[in-house]
Amino acid sequence: MTVRLATLSDIPDIMALLRRVVPLMQASGNFQWDDAYPNETVFGNDIARNQLWVAEIDGQIAGVSAITTDQDSEYAEVGWDITEPAIVTHRLAVDPAFRGQGVGKALLLEADEVARERGISILRIDTNTQNQVTNQLFPALGYVFAGEIGLAFRPGLRFYCYEKRLG
Repeated sequence: MTVRLATLSDIPDIMALLRRVVPLMQASGNFQWDDAYPNETVFGNDIARNQLWVAEIDGQIAGVSAITTDQDSEYAEVGWDITEPAIVTHRLAVDPAFRGQGVGKALLLEADEVARERGISILRIDTNTQNQVTNQLFPALGYVFAGEIGLAFRPGLRFYCYEKRLG
């Protein structure tokens, strides 16, 4: 498996991956994503900011993740100081064909590396309360549950927040 920065030429494959992931998310009661979000514009902006990563297996995009410093204002509701620099993972998705192969873990470990390279010791992430996979994965990788929030841009949904501090 290779983890690398995404390029604009990856967007069609990323969107195809989402078309496979979103119906499975929704079937399990997780309505975090839909036909409108995330979209090509969001991923294009991530690529322009050098913050979108893909995991490849045998030349195929197996997963995607935005590794950013973008903290939603609602994060303050769980007691986080959002003026404090943090690496925040957004838009993490693994192609169903590659589940169970450590793709999500590899992308989250890339976030650790980005944090170390930038001298940032705090990593943060949120996920829909109904996302059973990530709610198990994040604690397994050292993230600590911090609380539950709503996000203005995803009305009606609830999200769990997790934080990891690098030693």
